Amino acid sequence: MSATPQKNRATRRVLAAAAGLATMGALVAAMPADAQDRGHGHGHGHKPRTVDVQLLSFNDLHGNLEPPAGSAGNVSETQPDGTVKAIPAGGVEYLAASLRTARKGNPYSVTAAGGDMVGASPLLSGLFHDEPTIEALNGLDLDVSAVGNHEFDEGAAELARLQNGGCHPVEGCYEKGRKFKGADFPYLAANVTKEKTGRPLLKPYTVWKKNGVKIGFIGVTLEGTPDIVTANGVKGLKFHDEVETINKYARELDRKGVKSIVALIHEGGAPASTSYNYDCDSPGAGDGISGPIVDIAKGITPKVDALVTGHTHQAYVCTVPDPAGKPRMVTSASSFGKLYTDTTLTYDRRTKDIVRTSVKSANHIVTRHPDRRAQDMTDLITRWNALAAPIASKPQGWISADIDGRGSTAPEKPLGNVIADAQLEGLAPADKGGAEVAFMNPGGIRADLVHKASGGEGDGVVTYGEAFTVQPFTNMMNVVDLTGAQLVTALQQQVSGANEASPKILQVSRGLTYTLDLTKTGAARVVTDTIKLNGAAIDPAKSYRVAMNEFLAGGGDGFAALGQGTNKLVGASDLDLFNAYLAAHSTATDPLAPPATDRITVIQ
Repeated sequence: MSATPQKNRATRRVLAAAAGLATMGALVAAMPADAQDRGHGHGHGHKPRTVDVQLLSFNDLHGNLEPPAGSAGNVSETQPDGTVKAIPAGGVEYLAASLRTARKGNPYSVTAAGGDMVGASPLLSGLFHDEPTIEALNGLDLDVSAVGNHEFDEGAAELARLQNGGCHPVEGCYEKGRKFKGADFPYLAANVTKEKTGRPLLKPYTVWKKNGVKIGFIGVTLEGTPDIVTANGVKGLKFHDEVETINKYARELDRKGVKSIVALIHEGGAPASTSYNYDCDSPGAGDGISGPIVDIAKGITPKVDALVTGHTHQAYVCTVPDPAGKPRMVTSASSFGKLYTDTTLTYDRRTKDIVRTSVKSANHIVTRHPDRRAQDMTDLITRWNALAAPIASKPQGWISADIDGRGSTAPEKPLGNVIADAQLEGLAPADKGGAEVAFMNPGGIRADLVHKASGGEGDGVVTYGEAFTVQPFTNMMNVVDLTGAQLVTALQQQVSGANEASPKILQVSRGLTYTLDLTKTGAARVVTDTIKLNGAAIDPAKSYRVAMNEFLAGGGDGFAALGQGTNKLVGASDLDLFNAYLAAHSTATDPLAPPATDRITVIQ
């Protein structure tokens, strides 16, 4: 620790008297903070043995420049009495202010992100192919980010444009006289290579340096990215094992003399509590975190000192033992800019490594105080909103109350039912595909429909911008032939195989009903003799016309059975069908009410 002011003054008097230098006290007092000895005995004029580096991190922003609406914009906080409080959070104006405040008094501060900064974005960013979000991240002074699966939504060429700049190849520049400059920070994709050459798509790592302090960052996305991105998005690319890749580049950094290493991993886990302030290392907490990141963390070389993760949109600050059995920090900051993580990495100048026993970390809420907004971010949002306004403000329909989608934790989501019904209705006519049933993947529902939105356009009005935020991918719809047996298998794949540990419950259109018994395991959780369509049992040998988006029709999200469809007809986009349904089923005087959730009977 630093000496007390009284001791410093006494020391200066003694030194000045002994050396006869009247100015010595002033010289010592003027020394910069990072040059003052923290008690490691190097004498005046020498740098301290250790220095604290502040690592600020966040993940899964998904282009949420404005505060996310509805329950998806809340953070759960456990109170001292054990109750849980929902706190509205997020918005890049507030994130910028929070990060800038956190950096004060920290001369060594680096900011990193765990992927999915863009993709599945609200209209304000998505309409402009996420250029606004890259501009905002530049303004946040982001130093480095891993790629996530959503960075590949529009393919490798578009990802390269986001990194390097240039106007969109089809739509051109959005503002006269202004050319998109690209990201000021490096996107890292260590485990993504080009099929033809075997070379990395982007930089595998970068080294942050300041005053002799060097920290290496290795960035990877989840190996299973091709399973959750459309085929066109990952065309020509190969995705490799996260652990093997990180260990490979950790060895390379070590050979180059970089001993302090942080891995940015777009893969995550599930904490035992949804409260951001849950202490998953507390005595008696047991396994505070589960999911893919646990095995990944246990396999990554001890050369890596901390792991910043993402993908699951969860909040946690946990330690997981490395292969040597030593605790190592693993963090995630929820999603949509609602939290940021502040980690202290104590850097030893002699060993050039992090003192792992001194690592401390905590998540912090990005609170929406009206007087704590970064003006430059407000200006950025205002500028892009003006460009988006002619499209974003158009009414599409009306609702009578909130219709929960992303914010719902139930297997069957009210907004999921609306979307599936919209797809069935739009594709049921014979000349549109003759659909008998529709499936919607839950991860494609990106927000709630909120009765009173923050935009102030009027209670119950659903604008194009709000509809786009719910369905931002603009996936083309497919109608295919599937047998009854394939339908049953698809429903079983919700809770088995790749989805057994973390089920993905399809949202189903009206007429399809079944029972989900969560007391059982694997495929047995779907009670097959309860599956009915319009009251009739599914005939395994019969052919059914099934509507779904192109992602599911390609077998995405682990639904291989849905990828076996034949006699495909390509229809309108999911967003177009959603907006058409809102227009057909609501008016200002007769708004659409949240539907009942009675299609899937859940036994727990």
